Amino acid sequence: MSKLKKVLIANRGEIAVRIIRACAELGIRSVAIYTEADRYGLHVKRADESYCLGDDPLAGYLDPARIVNLAKETGCDAIHPGYGFLSENAEFARICEQKGVRFIGPKSDVIQGMGDKTQARASMRKAGVPVTPGSEGNLATVEEAIELANEIGYPVMVKATSGGGGRGIRRCDSEQELKQQFPRVISEATKAFGSADVFIEKCIVDPKHIEVQILADSHGNVIHLYERDCSIQRRNQKLIEIAPSPQLTDEQREHIGELAVKAAKAVGYENAGTVEFLFTGDDVYFMEMNTRVQVEHTISEQITGVDIVSEQLKIAAGEKLAYSQEDIQYRGFALQFRINAEDPQNDFLPSFGRISHYYAPGGPGVRVDTAIYTGYEIPPYYDSMCLKLIVWALNWQDVIKRGQRALDDMRLQGVKTTAEYYQQILQHPDFAQGEFNTSFVPNHPDLLKYSNKRHPSEIALAIAGAIAAHAGW
Repeated sequence: MSKLKKVLIANRGEIAVRIIRACAELGIRSVAIYTEADRYGLHVKRADESYCLGDDPLAGYLDPARIVNLAKETGCDAIHPGYGFLSENAEFARICEQKGVRFIGPKSDVIQGMGDKTQARASMRKAGVPVTPGSEGNLATVEEAIELANEIGYPVMVKATSGGGGRGIRRCDSEQELKQQFPRVISEATKAFGSADVFIEKCIVDPKHIEVQILADSHGNVIHLYERDCSIQRRNQKLIEIAPSPQLTDEQREHIGELAVKAAKAVGYENAGTVEFLFTGDDVYFMEMNTRVQVEHTISEQITGVDIVSEQLKIAAGEKLAYSQEDIQYRGFALQFRINAEDPQNDFLPSFGRISHYYAPGGPGVRVDTAIYTGYEIPPYYDSMCLKLIVWALNWQDVIKRGQRALDDMRLQGVKTTAEYYQQILQHPDFAQGEFNTSFVPNHPDLLKYSNKRHPSEIALAIAGAIAAHAGW
């Protein structure tokens, strides 16, 4: 394959900006798409070319045929889907293959196979990767689900076969709950994913959620970039991610990395991907494979020095991986905070609106991935994430201190955010000791009882802004 010359980015926001930057460093022209709601988006401003896909805030980003045709019309070699939207849509990848446009991700059949959770579980069983006890296929009736649940024991999870992003999943602690939740998951799955297929599996209570970043080229080479700990989450939505996990031994780290590589090789994986696991005691279970770049890829980059998005582009161009597993070492710890426009003290209600003032934190070991700026209006049609704040330090104690300092440095006014809530988490003794699991957030509602008193410098900024506006500066 020849070097990529022009890439269409089928996404928006910070991930689109991230891909544009990687393209620029590799001498690749970038093409952005947008809807009217994103006309003033930073990705539109930063790309070499930009094309509007109409007034509907979502339809333009969700039309695979139109996007691929635009890529052809504008002379693009490839399409990068980012995350969300069409990134794990097998039909999108299939159209790219048919039209001769490189899809920067795995082949369509791999996306389809890993997107079907029951098929993915079957593939992992065959490869010798442990999976949680559960149904081997989709369940047609609640009676089948009850029979299996009685066999494997409660609690169980009812899951949509095509689910993702925390949707289409319910925990059931009894037969009565299973009877109630089974039809609800079917309904949610049908509306969200267009499929009524569901399955059940044993609920692993209070596990650690550990995922492994992998890279695979088209020449059969597969490596991992160590693991990320995603246990700090709310309702299956990740809040703070950590690399590497402070909770794993060296032996566990080596084992889970080998399992991830085995899983990727078993399905003929290509490009960047993530294999997610649940840890409980010494047991580890495959959960799912994400066939795209992850929101939290940043922290793997910080500890290994590998530019994952750049590697995606090189792999799509047919290049061999420049690294062997022996070349990959990690150093220190990294944290990523998803700074969302939400009010944690009001059940994390979205807080869309205009950003009246934004000041990015900086200094050693601090990185910010974002598409916001002062004056930017956060549209209500998309994810509420404003930015990703990433910090790195040589040891666990120092990365926590750096995280506290960076969160305190940041100024984001005009909308409520999750920043102050994250400060409470960093100060909790269990987190400081590196002892937490997926129940950390629900088990500590007291962390929401923080003061909303404004920082003195924020008051000064607000006063200065009001004076400037009144004076017509």
